[in-house]
Amino acid sequence: MGSDDDLPTVVARMWGREPAPRRGPRPGLTLRRITDAAIAIADAEGLAGVRMSSVAARLDVSTMSLYGYVTSKDDLLTAMVDAAAPDPPEPGTLAWREYLARWTRAHRDFLAAHPWLLEVSPLTPPIGPRTLRWLDRALTVLAAAGLAGAEAVNIASTLSAYAVSAATLQTAMSGTVDAAGPEGPAGYTALLARLVDPGGYPGLAAAIESGAFGAAPDWVEDADFTFGLTLLLDGIEALIARRRRSGGPGARRRP
Repeated sequence: MGSDDDLPTVVARMWGREPAPRRGPRPGLTLRRITDAAIAIADAEGLAGVRMSSVAARLDVSTMSLYGYVTSKDDLLTAMVDAAAPDPPEPGTLAWREYLARWTRAHRDFLAAHPWLLEVSPLTPPIGPRTLRWLDRALTVLAAAGLAGAEAVNIASTLSAYAVSAATLQTAMSGTVDAAGPEGPAGYTALLARLVDPGGYPGLAAAIESGAFGAAPDWVEDADFTFGLTLLLDGIEALIARRRRSGGPGARRRP
């Protein structure tokens, strides 16, 4: 295990492990100030607006002064993903199923609040203290339910991916609901009805005919998210029950 000196600069700073300067005043900048500025730009303009120069301009500092904190734009994005994440819900006395439902919903909500995260976070494994805290809380609850190791990590990853998918759909559809033409949920459904024929796409055509896609923003409201989340939680519950019946991990644990 290496010393903190071996850590990448941005990782050391995210964890508060950067070495203190030997002499002279501490720098006026902090990683938090830099990421706050970058997040404000991303929220207002999208990721395209985030450049080292634009962040420096917002902070009224030179671009070069940022490089002591983030050595590249990729480092900056890594730090932004962690800084944008709120604290996860705490398990408290919640049963595993109720907690994971709350955890996944909260995950979806903070991604939807910062749509640029949908471009970055799926490509950035959790490495900062805030994003790893989300993973830790899910793994802690799963361990108490009798699921641990790679199995629990896979479950947490699946729930995270579902949150990303739901936030992506919510963001994409809500951004075009009021647009003219074949956009928004109603326009999309109408376009599908024109393109899809029962001969080539029998299952999809039947779903459209039944109104499964909806004709209003209701399509992306909470009932759809809850339905998919319930399927995932039912699968986890079945796995816990199977482990208990087989006498494997979790056999003597309370769900």
